[in-house]
Amino acid sequence: MSSLETLDRQAKEEKKLYDSIFEFLSFEKIAFQDLQWKAYRTEDFIQRLFYETSRFSAFNQQWVVKARVNDNDKDPSQVCERRLSYQLVLKSKPTTPISVHYLILKGPFGDMKVAPSLYRFDFTETSLESPYTLLPLKDSAECNKLLAAKAINFRLIMFQLPK
Repeated sequence: MSSLETLDRQAKEEKKLYDSIFEFLSFEKIAFQDLQWKAYRTEDFIQRLFYETSRFSAFNQQWVVKARVNDNDKDPSQVCERRLSYQLVLKSKPTTPISVHYLILKGPFGDMKVAPSLYRFDFTETSLESPYTLLPLKDSAECNKLLAAKAINFRLIMFQLPK
């Protein structure tokens, strides 16, 4: 019985997520981009791996999506459970606060198995970077497959909240 209740709760949460995504599709300002994370290394003594997209334009602003492995652990190659976290970064200086909902999906040129998860952040003059949020991949093996690739392709969908 408890297993059925858990499945029912998960189904309700998934339905709620998709209902909110469908509601956001009625917004006036929607942007979607097919992006590619490329691997970079820091210049520290112990180099750290991170990913970054090239700049793109949405809502008359310049944006970048950054990602890191295992929340910047010292040596993620020594850990068997890997995960990716990402953040949305506003590169332009906003004149007014910008409230954005965003999510990452599998893009047309990618093959990541990701569950959609919706996030919200209010970008202001002093707050230009959203917090790092977990990329909800199917499992650690999926993360390892992405990390082995030369680049990671995905689709970012952004919804700007009306004022």
